[in-house]
Amino acid sequence: MKNYLIFGASQGLGDAFARGLPGSGDRMWLVSRSRPSSLELQDGAERTWIPADLSEPGAAKTIFDQLQNEKLDVTVYNVGIWEKEGFEDHYTFDQDEPEHISRMIQTNITSAIVCLQGLLPNLRQSNSGKIILIGSTAGLGNANNSQVSFVASKFAIRGIGEALREHLRQDRIAVTCINPGELAAEIPYAEGRERALEAYQGTRIPLQDVVDLANCLIGLSPAACVKEIHLPAITDINA
Repeated sequence: MKNYLIFGASQGLGDAFARGLPGSGDRMWLVSRSRPSSLELQDGAERTWIPADLSEPGAAKTIFDQLQNEKLDVTVYNVGIWEKEGFEDHYTFDQDEPEHISRMIQTNITSAIVCLQGLLPNLRQSNSGKIILIGSTAGLGNANNSQVSFVASKFAIRGIGEALREHLRQDRIAVTCINPGELAAEIPYAEGRERALEAYQGTRIPLQDVVDLANCLIGLSPAACVKEIHLPAITDINA
């Protein structure tokens, strides 16, 4: 039996992790602003919702208060907001509002550091603790992405992973950063891989591919640590 904590668990990739990672008898805490639909699943796994808005500094304490001294085997930090209209052709960094930039930094970087720090006692109780950080190909070199704050935050996630891995080496807690490219996130995990491939003619990555990678990492022995995985869409020439 494993205990999981999934951040950003109500939609997209987070919902996919909530559905595709646990087995019967496992326990899972789901952190999100809105109620995850995966709570309705009857698959033998126990899921508990922790309502929290990671753009608020007090969110970390809400999570810690809910978990108390529970053991954690796997923590997946799957959080990342981006610039308003950041993926539209007319987007320009010139018009980003300072308040929104600050909110992005709080959500994408500060909350990651604070939450992971506070969860270390829970993770250290596991015999094979795993931390999986979800970055982005936007956080890699030469990605040709002009969203300054989002790109900076995804570079930061990789840096957090590098330093945290060294900090936890003596505890044998593996820290892995997965950097996916463009995902077929609009196609719910429950609709299947083939539906996602069909919808985008194979140009976006099905959520099932990332879940499969995470399951592989979780199944590794405590003797192994995969540091980083880059997962661009095969048609993305910039990644």
